[in-house]
Amino acid sequence: QVQLVESGGGLVQAGGSLRLSCVASGTRFSINTMGWSRQAPGKQRELVAGISSDGSTTYGDSVKGRFTIARDNAKNTVYLQMNSLKPEDTAVYYCNYRTSSNIYWGQGTQVTVSS
Repeated sequence: QVQLVESGGGLVQAGGSLRLSCVASGTRFSINTMGWSRQAPGKQRELVAGISSDGSTTYGDSVKGRFTIARDNAKNTVYLQMNSLKPEDTAVYYCNYRTSSNIYWGQGTQVTVSS
């Protein structure tokens, strides 16, 4: 059974940094794509970043140049380093694990950026 457990969220001032972590279990972690999405109140969930098994990355336009996604296959962990945070980055951040036929989600971690 796939389980994704996020951590690292919290309250930070604008301009600050946070690093989110997501530990996966029950997965074929190293051969599949991992990613982060976020959902703010009253808004649709949006892509933040993704990283494939070969290490190639994609980012949402609103976070390019500020956020960095990375993975450690030995630890079954994906990270999201968030720098230069803005109040509009406030959201629940969800880790996801994608196979050819399914996508799995973690429970989410709250990130709040104060102005």
